Amino acid sequence: MTMNRGVRGNGKDQLTWLSIPFEYGGRMELRHLRYFVIVAEEQNITRAAGRLHVSQPPLSRQIRDLENELGVALFERSAKSLSLTDAGRVFLNEARAVLTRADEAVHTVKAVASGREGEIHVGYAPSLTVELLPHALREFQQLLPGVRVALHDASTEEMLAGLKNGKLHVAMMPQPRSTALTGLTFDELRRYAVNVAAHPTHPIAAQKTVSLKMLADERLLGYTRDDYPEYHEWALDLFSGIGRSPVIAEEHDSATSLVAAVETGRGVAIVSESFSCFAGARLELRPIKPTPAPFVVGMVRKKSASIPPAVGVFMQAARSAAQIHKKK
Repeated sequence: MTMNRGVRGNGKDQLTWLSIPFEYGGRMELRHLRYFVIVAEEQNITRAAGRLHVSQPPLSRQIRDLENELGVALFERSAKSLSLTDAGRVFLNEARAVLTRADEAVHTVKAVASGREGEIHVGYAPSLTVELLPHALREFQQLLPGVRVALHDASTEEMLAGLKNGKLHVAMMPQPRSTALTGLTFDELRRYAVNVAAHPTHPIAAQKTVSLKMLADERLLGYTRDDYPEYHEWALDLFSGIGRSPVIAEEHDSATSLVAAVETGRGVAIVSESFSCFAGARLELRPIKPTPAPFVVGMVRKKSASIPPAVGVFMQAARSAAQIHKKK
């Protein structure tokens, strides 16, 4: 059935109610409700037909069809006017509610499709994104205040899995090994120098720089191998230059627990310079000499997936944050 048959609408707002099918098991459609509401408001078929830009006979027939469909009289008719019956007054409230809800549904789906409303899911690695994420979120909320950002603090492996199964739209994380990026794409944001984190009373804190040979004899603390395999691969490659293999004495599943372990003096940790934003004055960070290759942080998303508008805005906000911090 053509939804706006016999109607010459006068704008998008009017067509909103007339172009959506509504069935409850019979043949009633939203246009029947629209017609009924206008007739009820005007209490006159001629005036109602004028508002709707339809001729009077088809409008009268539509109202009769509606009453027959319901099996009740909605109007009491006189020669010059119409008045609602008790059933008509009840139906008027219900019809208005249905039309309002239909309008809201149209608005919501259009807002979500355009990226103005809805929700996006973002994975992040706290210690590596602590400098970028807050700025990206502020800019994003200024641009799209109607969109909620659901943040997921997760390990590298959890984020990669979430991206592949669709639970995450994008993830801010260290650059994964190439084999882990199958079906995904990596967009670089920042590079951070490699530092050593130590308690302020630890001998390393008294040094201006730290060599790998010094570190090889220290008790090293790091991230769990299962959740952060790329960290262990990176550490192995880092120490290969001096012919040593790093021994991670303790493994921790989050930056928070790693900070706590270093703070208690149980060892030192090799981290990015952004770790200072996370640890604050609780730890001292020292650069490694000669300077190793930096940590690369960026955004990962599905390679073949189209980017929802809101996700695209978030990614641009993250790039903006990276540019701002590069200039500092």
